[in-house]
Amino acid sequence: MDQPHSWRERLYVIIFHTDTPAGQRFDNWLLACILVSLVVVMLDSIQSIHQHYGVWLFGIEWLFTALFAVEYGLRLYCSPKPLRYAFSFFGLIDLLAILPAFIGLFYDGGQYLMVVRALRLIRVFRVLKLSPYMKQANFLLTALRGSQQKIIVFFVSIATLVTVFGAMMYVIEGPQHGFTSIPKGIYWAIVTLTTVGFGDVVPKTPLGQALASLVMITGYSVIAVPTGIFGAELANAMREHGRLRHPCPSCSKIEHEPNAAFCDRCGNPLYPRQSDTTQ
Repeated sequence: MDQPHSWRERLYVIIFHTDTPAGQRFDNWLLACILVSLVVVMLDSIQSIHQHYGVWLFGIEWLFTALFAVEYGLRLYCSPKPLRYAFSFFGLIDLLAILPAFIGLFYDGGQYLMVVRALRLIRVFRVLKLSPYMKQANFLLTALRGSQQKIIVFFVSIATLVTVFGAMMYVIEGPQHGFTSIPKGIYWAIVTLTTVGFGDVVPKTPLGQALASLVMITGYSVIAVPTGIFGAELANAMREHGRLRHPCPSCSKIEHEPNAAFCDRCGNPLYPRQSDTTQ
């Protein structure tokens, strides 16, 4: 690989590459700063610590904000395509790591949004060469895409169901028992259907309690549906990835089951026997 000559090229290699000692040191220090800044933000949210060390923690928070701002500026400066980096996933995350500090100047408590810096720890996958874990994460994304329409239909059905249950409970119980509106009834239906059960609103009449029992039983029957849909799509994604891609010499079918020795279409061997290859 050609050695970078200009200062901008050398800076690009250090900041964006991890295959050099300087790049690895930079990323390691960056991850350490992110972790320390997160600890500072968390400590500052504790009232007793904030009262005694709030000024010091505020100064440390702004120190890290300045460091991350300089780093973001350097990334824009040395990137061959600054706009492409700025609107990329990591570019937007890097920008979000800076903005909360300035939001905190206008809105009290806005500085605590700096916990979004935790998203920058995703870079650890790139720094530690954890590509196999990213490959496994692709299975999850494939399963989510495959189950998207089914899950949307399921949630639309559940939304319709809780609306009906909430309206029925409003009619049955009424404001005198805490169901002051249909949205309040829908809230109760969601809490009951998901088996959370806060208990802040409960039915008092026998008919309302019977309906509540039906909602509880329905909740147990539907709570596993999205898990089953996603699990089936995840199994399909892993099975498709593991399929053997070796064309059959007889019928030319490309994909077969893992460790298959014979074609599942024509039944002929996928691999010639040793005696056939030596003749």
